[in-house]
Amino acid sequence: MTIKNWMRTGLPVLATTALVAAAAFAQDAPQTGAEATAEAAAVVATVNKGDVTWMMVSTILVLFMTVPGLALFYGGLVRAKNMLSVLMQVTVIAAVMMLIWVFYGYSLAFTEGNAFIGGFSKAFLAGVTTDSLSDTFSADAKIPEYIFMAFQMTFSAITPALIIGAFAERMKFSAIVLFCVLWVTFVYYPIAHMVWFSEGYLFELGALDFAGGTVVHINAGIAGLVGCILVGKRTGFGKELMPPHSLPFAMVGASVLWVGWFGFNAGSNLEANAGTTLAVVNTLVATAGAIVGWSLIEWLAKGKPSMLGAISGMVAGLVAITPAAGLCGPIGAIVLGFVASIVCFFFVTTVKNSLGYDDSLDVFGVHGVGGIIGAIGTGIVVAPALGGPGIDGYEMGSQVWIQIQAVAITIVWCGVVSAILYKIVDIIIGLRPSVEKEREGLDITEHGERAYHS
Repeated sequence: MTIKNWMRTGLPVLATTALVAAAAFAQDAPQTGAEATAEAAAVVATVNKGDVTWMMVSTILVLFMTVPGLALFYGGLVRAKNMLSVLMQVTVIAAVMMLIWVFYGYSLAFTEGNAFIGGFSKAFLAGVTTDSLSDTFSADAKIPEYIFMAFQMTFSAITPALIIGAFAERMKFSAIVLFCVLWVTFVYYPIAHMVWFSEGYLFELGALDFAGGTVVHINAGIAGLVGCILVGKRTGFGKELMPPHSLPFAMVGASVLWVGWFGFNAGSNLEANAGTTLAVVNTLVATAGAIVGWSLIEWLAKGKPSMLGAISGMVAGLVAITPAAGLCGPIGAIVLGFVASIVCFFFVTTVKNSLGYDDSLDVFGVHGVGGIIGAIGTGIVVAPALGGPGIDGYEMGSQVWIQIQAVAITIVWCGVVSAILYKIVDIIIGLRPSVEKEREGLDITEHGERAYHS
């Protein structure tokens, strides 16, 4: 089934009633009992072992992105005295988010409710069994609901972990965990429902987001921007040098992110077919284009291309191609990655300095801005004339306007709700440690350990 057909069929409308529907068909069909039973069985028996295997691998790859990928990437970019704190934050946040996903997150994101949020019908995985199935983008293919649930669980685990880079080195561990619990509940789950569930507001609007440009990256980027402003600047920011303590660690982490991102992007096709291979190719070439783009613009602007710039471009390209991974051709992917890296470079080197906010690890500058470029750009590169597969009734101006609306709704929802949640956490337990603890480093003051011993 082509993209023109499956984009309107309902991205993962869960098929847990497949057995019931098949039985009803068998009862109503003008056939003998044996024939009806055989046909009902044929309708149900649509799980392909190759699809299931690919989705299990993809789920593991997205986990690999988080730990150790994101943890090492962020950890290498902070000062040595805060390395362990970042590793701890990413690890614990991922674990807590997985538990909450099982308790009620999956249900709120992927069950019927209204256009903005689901219900609690599958809280604690009620009704999810080894027999229940989830839809894919092909009418004749399904996957076990357990693996769909687990795949989406890894998305909900990494997204709040991305946010912490914006206020790294200056926020209490307890405050971070509490904020993330509230944030996924009131921001991530509603946006995921609106974008990816067939009855969601943005899905019905026709917004395209193949693997999470709005749900993951714009969401995390805006929450990070709001957070770094409300938490305030690092002690000594603008007066003391705060270089990354280990670019080799950061490079290894970024590389793990790239490898894991194939699960993120290609796994979002939910099947192992030609569409999956397109997402793999686009994840390769968009990232390559972004690395080259960032290195070139930095070379021209600063006289030397840096390792930090190359890995920043790598992540910017991955972010930009995420919403378009299965919705554009390779040339469009290269252009999208190249353009996004240059725009992100401008934001992290010029806009941030001009406005004076302390986005420690450029979460907004890379994930937020890259996600916006990718989400809006998806409406352009999906065009068949530009090598994209196209969608039913495609008209570039109309689709770009829909993408802009989706971006705007995500920004407003996330920005407003995140600001409220930061304030709530600040009132309950406070956001920041004391200046003395911050100067000593969060490794020892928050966790009683050090990443390194001389």
